[in-house]
Amino acid sequence: MKSLSLIFSIAAAAIFATSVSAETKIRIGHFPNITHAQGLIGHALTREGKGWFEQRLGPDIKIEWFVYNAGPSAMEAIFANSIDLTYVGPGPALNAYTKSNGAEIRLIAGAANGGAGLVAQPDQNFKAPADFRGKKIATPQLGNTQDISCRAWLTEGGLKITQLGGDASVIPTANPDQLSLFKLKKIDAVWTVEPWLSRLEQEGGGKVIVEEREVATTILVSSTKFLNQQREFAKKVAQAHAELTDWILKNPDEAQRLIKSELLAETKSDMSAALIAAAWKRITFTAETPRASVEKFVQNSVKAGFIRTAPDLSKLFETP
Repeated sequence: MKSLSLIFSIAAAAIFATSVSAETKIRIGHFPNITHAQGLIGHALTREGKGWFEQRLGPDIKIEWFVYNAGPSAMEAIFANSIDLTYVGPGPALNAYTKSNGAEIRLIAGAANGGAGLVAQPDQNFKAPADFRGKKIATPQLGNTQDISCRAWLTEGGLKITQLGGDASVIPTANPDQLSLFKLKKIDAVWTVEPWLSRLEQEGGGKVIVEEREVATTILVSSTKFLNQQREFAKKVAQAHAELTDWILKNPDEAQRLIKSELLAETKSDMSAALIAAAWKRITFTAETPRASVEKFVQNSVKAGFIRTAPDLSKLFETP
């Protein structure tokens, strides 16, 4: 009897282990930026036990969220197989695609256009790239989308810009530090993304001199490994993302409330509803794949020196 009991115990343990291992984890990255609204809201609803993605992917799915300051860090996480998908700017995604010879990254949806730009000190007459000769401009991270846009804009204006200096200094600076340095006038301008663009404008008295309204700011990318091995889940994530984007467009007040609560949880900084509403006006949320914008970023990446030659983009765009 003891041996029979032992057999049943082992069988029960095996069944339990199988049920536990049946749970599938999908790891998604995003940044604490309003232009990453789908990620922020998805994370907020997971935190509240009302998971948007979980409800649409199935009962055995667990979504794990990871927060990054900027794109290069998220791309490193993709390369390290630490996450499966991430909301990210086109610049770092293109760099990762090029670096891996098209092997690691696939763009599966758009997320947001606009909501980024250059804000300068109000007491300086900054208008054109030439006005920034010898000046300091902060960007979120070396090689991130705003960093590339900034360097390309300065280069197009006739300045010689290198990663370490040049005619103007482009200084990678974490978003929260940009505001304090700007207030102290230790930097002359910042090329950044919402909500920081509006915070620099409202709290730092900054003057917005370049606004990227039509440019893709955020896209949704998948690791090639996840797309190939879990294509059905990748398809459901893309569908849930599109549905969430549509919900955001139809429910801006509730979307902004969730974003406010999630930004507080992630950054420990309580942004006012008025600030979020102001930033909202600069952003267009869309799940449509921004092919033209991505092609423009290829040109900017070449100008900024992050890509030597324009890569073949034929493998980059993929609908799960």
